[in-house]
Amino acid sequence: MYAIIESCGKQYKVAEGDTVFFEKLDAEEGKKVTFDKVILVSDDKNIEVGTPYVKGVKVEGKVVANGKGKKIVVYKYKAKKNYRRTQGHRQPYTKVEITSIKLATDKKETKQEVKKEVKA
Repeated sequence: MYAIIESCGKQYKVAEGDTVFFEKLDAEEGKKVTFDKVILVSDDKNIEVGTPYVKGVKVEGKVVANGKGKKIVVYKYKAKKNYRRTQGHRQPYTKVEITSIKLATDKKETKQEVKKEVKA
């Protein structure tokens, strides 16, 4: 079973037990995180696509670590003008271990069954 979720302006494909690096989330290490913007859910038989999100489906995870990525060097210069600037950048990230994908129970079916019982 896997799901495609939206977080930090990006889409991530996740499954139970996966470790995913998100851009910096506002959560401390060891805390639970819930992602409710699920775009697609797939189990062995069915694929459910949301418009834009699948209702009632949640992906839960546990924050493993907060940190910074590798340093990249940004170098700017203008030819023949003696202009040179060097700058470094380390992107902050949050490492999350996906613990579960919780599917929604079909509330439509239960509502239809209740209506049929009331009419009968």
